[in-house]
Amino acid sequence: MGFQTPQYKLSDLLKRVEDGRIQLPDFQRGYKWDDERIRSLLVTITLAHPLGVIMLLQTGNDQVRFKPKPLAGSDKTATNDPDHLLLDGQQRLTSLFQALTGDGVVATKDVRGKLMNRRYYLDLALAVSDSARRDEAVLSLPADGVIRSEFGRKVELDVSTPDKERERRLFPFRLISDQTAATQWLLQLNDNDLFSRFLGEVLSPTQNYEIPAIELDKSTSKAAVATVFEKVNTGGLSLNVFELLTATFAGDKAYFEQHGTDFRLNDDWTVTQAQFVKHPVLAGVASTDFLQAVTLLTTRARNIADTSDRPVAISARKEDVFRLELTDYLQWVDPLREAFVWASTFLADQHIHEAAFLPYRTQLVPLAVIRVVLGNDADLVGVRKRIRQWYWCGVLGELYGGAVETRFARDVEQVPSWALAAVSEEVRHSVPRTVADGTFVESRLLSLRTRNAAAYKGIYALLMAGGCRDWKYQQAFDQVQYASLAVDIHHVFPRAWCERNGIDPSLRESIVNKTPLAASTNRFIGAASPADYLPKLEKSAGMSPEELDDILVTHEIDPATLRSADFQAFFLARRSALLELVEGAMGKAAQRDVDASELLGGDEAPHEFDQTEGVDDLSDAVEEGAA
Repeated sequence: MGFQTPQYKLSDLLKRVEDGRIQLPDFQRGYKWDDERIRSLLVTITLAHPLGVIMLLQTGNDQVRFKPKPLAGSDKTATNDPDHLLLDGQQRLTSLFQALTGDGVVATKDVRGKLMNRRYYLDLALAVSDSARRDEAVLSLPADGVIRSEFGRKVELDVSTPDKERERRLFPFRLISDQTAATQWLLQLNDNDLFSRFLGEVLSPTQNYEIPAIELDKSTSKAAVATVFEKVNTGGLSLNVFELLTATFAGDKAYFEQHGTDFRLNDDWTVTQAQFVKHPVLAGVASTDFLQAVTLLTTRARNIADTSDRPVAISARKEDVFRLELTDYLQWVDPLREAFVWASTFLADQHIHEAAFLPYRTQLVPLAVIRVVLGNDADLVGVRKRIRQWYWCGVLGELYGGAVETRFARDVEQVPSWALAAVSEEVRHSVPRTVADGTFVESRLLSLRTRNAAAYKGIYALLMAGGCRDWKYQQAFDQVQYASLAVDIHHVFPRAWCERNGIDPSLRESIVNKTPLAASTNRFIGAASPADYLPKLEKSAGMSPEELDDILVTHEIDPATLRSADFQAFFLARRSALLELVEGAMGKAAQRDVDASELLGGDEAPHEFDQTEGVDDLSDAVEEGAA
């Protein structure tokens, strides 16, 4: 990447904007400066104070083909292909272009965000009297040049014509970029002293005002453009990889020549979202997640085709997403749409039905890619079993939080072959790193207290996948019943009961004391002791104690400990049962690190405890009322 640092005369920049030689890349967001910021900018240039650096990118680079768009206000005149794209300085240059050219009307807004059109003027007497009063000299007026009061009935100021402007000695900023028109306007003042002073002290310095630029040359890569833009953009708008690729794809000449129109990534993403909306668990999938999946498949294909000693790496890093071509996207978009939908059915089989209880949104990316790689083989019993093991090692091992691009790449490279080895003697592959890295420590059960933790959501889903049924309605929590019963995770020993009986908060709020229940069942339980609410449940539902005990067992609960309201016995038995549930999902032993006697004595309980449960415990108010 090379760059220069030229100084551009303001008049030259405005001319380049007008004829389209300077335009914006399509990823730039809209013009948004308010009236006071524009007025302050005009004060700055009339005082010849610096307004900062703009950044330009030379066009003509085949690797960086951004779709250009004119700056706001120049749309009707910008007919040329641009020589430069404006990466930084859009708000400043657009404000100056609109205020200093044409009719001088700027489409802006007030401090409250109300849209309005304004023109800007210089009070000649104030402008030449004292530079310290320049701020007072720059005026913002309605676009028609008329200030009215009393609901429009009274005219306070009227500069709607050139003669009225001269009468009030208000010079219009629209003439600053046109030296001939400005001179003619000033000569008609018939005030040679004011003419000379304004021309020498204000107009000429403003017309010759120079703006420094950083000009990136044609060798600049797309990733470098994105990085530079993020670091220097003074407008405070961070660059989104999706927005950058929207501009890049729209500038694809081959697509335009074939279809007669630009490719609009935003519109295509809307099509994707329309397919995903039918699957609640996909609600949180972002456009950038989808692009990462495309990048993984693209780099994987290149990796396979590369026969060199150092083949292209499989990657989902941001810089590799930036390098995507439209042909890459079009190759994988439809298979990935189908794969994400497949992932939603895979998750439904794991009894993960909604985005709120999805352990890791990020893990959807490699899951969908793995499905594309495997095709229909992903549904073979042996293959699916291994995909399930990989998935739960990632969730219960809590491996998909934070920066996970490297894990994405490893899983895409390692999981398909390993999964296929389950059904093919010809395929040999070592255990994927995620399966090897995934570990679960017994004491983690004590600190899993809210749905903020992936493993908390995971155990909740495993209980439902294991066939647990509602205590009152005896229904299993499949996707339909999950929604109709408003299932959530609730206390087994109610919070209020635990508080009355001095149960340590770290044990009370542990996932060990939580289980899936219908909302109405949880309300029925209230704050009562299990010894009391179980007989009431039997009577209300019309079932025998033996039938209810059978249901409790599906929740990995020892019915005897609940009927005797023996919290300690219940906790120890269920802790052991949940640990076995975790081990079954991960296909490996968990680490035992807690002594039972010390645990119930409180010595091994985690010291920190957040009693704010939020959504998880909306029923607590009901429990407290029942108490």
